[in-house]
Amino acid sequence: MEERKAWSISGILGIGLIVVFLAIGAFCIFQSQLILGIVLIIMAVVLISGITIVQPNQSVVVIFLGKYMGTVRQEGILITVPFSVRRTISLRVRNFNSNRLKVNDVNGNPIEIAAVVVFKVVDAAKAVFDVDQYEQFVEIQSETAIRAVATTYPYDSFTNDELTLRGNADEVSDELTTELQERLKVAGVEVIEARLTHLAYSTEIAQAMLQRQQASAIISAREQIVQGAVGMAQDAIARLETDNIVELDDERRVALINNLLVAIVSDQGTQPVINTGSLYQ
Repeated sequence: MEERKAWSISGILGIGLIVVFLAIGAFCIFQSQLILGIVLIIMAVVLISGITIVQPNQSVVVIFLGKYMGTVRQEGILITVPFSVRRTISLRVRNFNSNRLKVNDVNGNPIEIAAVVVFKVVDAAKAVFDVDQYEQFVEIQSETAIRAVATTYPYDSFTNDELTLRGNADEVSDELTTELQERLKVAGVEVIEARLTHLAYSTEIAQAMLQRQQASAIISAREQIVQGAVGMAQDAIARLETDNIVELDDERRVALINNLLVAIVSDQGTQPVINTGSLYQ
C-alpha cells in the first residue's frame, strides 16, 4: 500500500456551491419545478457529505465503499469524496516511553532497561492498512527491539576493546534506532531517535554485581599503576646511569627498583629512611 493524493476541492468554494444549489433548488420548488429543485438539493447534500476539516500536521485517509481513494494532507476546510469514510492520522512527532524490561545482557547478567522512542507517521496509508492499530504496533516492536539490542552487549566492562550498554550510549542508541526503523517501516513510521532512559542491574543481583564492579575496577587500576611504576623506575635508572650521576651494580640497582616500586605503588605515603653512616665509624 502506497500513499497517494485524494481528490479534494477548496471548502470555501464547496460551501459556496452548496449555498447556490440550495437556494436555486428551493426557488425551483417554489416555482413548481420539483424535479430540478430536488436534483439541486440532492447535489447540495452530496457536497455536504464530503466536507472535512484537516488540522495542521494531520492527514485524512479517504475510504469509499471499502476502497482506498487517497490521503488529504492540505490543512483547512475541504470537500473530498462524498459519502466516504474518513480517518484522521496525526503526522506530529510523538514520544513512546517503554516499560522497564528485564533482560539478560550478552554475559547472561539480568538487567533492567528502558528507552524513549521519538517517531512520527510519514505514510498514512501504510499506518492504516498495512498494520492493525499502528500505535500498539509501535509499542510492541519498540520493546522487542530494545530486548534484541540489550542482549548483544555487556552491561559494563573495564576494557576498551568492546562496546557496552553503560559506556557507549551513543553507539547503542544508533543501533537501536536502526533496528526500530527496520521493524517499523512497514507501518509507515519514521523513527527520529531512540535513547536509553534507564539501565541498571536487576535488584536480585545488584549488590553482588556492585562488588564485582568494584573488584574489577581495583584490579584494572592496579594493573595500570604497576605498568606506570615499572616505566617510571626504568626511566629513573636509565637517566641516572646516562648522566653519570651514580654507578649502580646489580644489587644496588635491584634495591633502587624495589624502593621506587614500593613508593609509587603503595596506597599510603611511604616514609624515607636516610642512611647517615654507622655510629661507630
